Amino acid sequence: MTQSLLIKYAEIGIKGKNRYLFENALVKQAKIALKRVDGEFVVTKEAGRIYVTTESDCDMDEAIEALQYVFGIVGICPMMQIEDNGFEDLAKHVIKHIEDNYEDKNLTFKVAARRSRKNYPMDSMEINMEMGGVILDAFPEMKVDVHNPDIVINIEIRNKIIPGPGGMPVGTAGNGMLLLSGGIDSPVAGYMVAKRGVHIDAVYFHAPPYTSERAKQKVVDLAKIISKYTGPMNLYVVNFTDIQMYIYDKCPHDELTIIMRRYMMRIAEYFANKEGSLGLITGESIGQVASQTMQSLAATNEVCTMPVFRPVIAFDKQEIVDISLKIGTYETSILPYEDCCTTFVAKHPVTKPNINIIKRSETHLEEEIDRMFKEAVETAELIEIRRD
Repeated sequence: MTQSLLIKYAEIGIKGKNRYLFENALVKQAKIALKRVDGEFVVTKEAGRIYVTTESDCDMDEAIEALQYVFGIVGICPMMQIEDNGFEDLAKHVIKHIEDNYEDKNLTFKVAARRSRKNYPMDSMEINMEMGGVILDAFPEMKVDVHNPDIVINIEIRNKIIPGPGGMPVGTAGNGMLLLSGGIDSPVAGYMVAKRGVHIDAVYFHAPPYTSERAKQKVVDLAKIISKYTGPMNLYVVNFTDIQMYIYDKCPHDELTIIMRRYMMRIAEYFANKEGSLGLITGESIGQVASQTMQSLAATNEVCTMPVFRPVIAFDKQEIVDISLKIGTYETSILPYEDCCTTFVAKHPVTKPNINIIKRSETHLEEEIDRMFKEAVETAELIEIRRD
């Protein structure tokens, strides 16, 4: 008898002739996740099923927890694999399973057999009926309920399904570059795009001495949390102080946030091209702050040559907070360490910027900005984020 897990997926099942590519990607991501768990695991794909079996004594609870961070998985079913020694032997294992796992036998149950091997001497309905009778004989206090049973007994003998995060396996939909700040929104944005199969790298804009090393560490910690879902990522830490101060000295203060944001997008696109990314990802939501009005978003988009993906664009703040709580980033995001986006906020920022006026203001930067841009990207610190 082997302790195993049955991995369930949903959306992958409708992928048609290239379904095997997504299944293979899911197997790969499951193997990567299980490397964090002590023990030896074998992940196999058979006839529309993905199984995780153990080669040694393993903590299956830890294995389940690791798999709950793998996009593409919608359910994890603990199960026992046994040799086929006939129906009577199967029935003995079922009875022992119920005896060992359910102290209170005053339960309702349903037998739901799936006969994948068609030469088995009993069909699915016969297995359901015969096994139900065996269970009732062994445990008279139990009752059959085919509509809403307390437990379901399958030929993979499963009594519960642990939910996975759903989505698509990371790496099946190209690469993206996340503008990661220390706030609530951008980690959620990265998580949501990664959930659709996009591999994520990130860039963070640091402004010492106006932002502290604790602010930087906060972003690193956020990257580590979301990497549990997204997999390993490269985090570029860009010293933005000189550019930010130069903009502050040379440009109208009500335009500071927009112009600063435009240079962030330019730098992020530089690293996106370096990593082979196909788009930028931000946590912007319409109307949340002055730099996130439709006019402001259009002004920042104008400097980009690649698409900008904003997965939380129409979310209320509470909706974003709810996701951050679910993925475990909220408590870190609310730590009181300021980032460069909040340090130089104007008292009365422009909310409906005119792109032509913004470009005219940027001409005041021409003397030094190219040199500062080059220095910023060449001195950026690269931190390799790996799953804990």
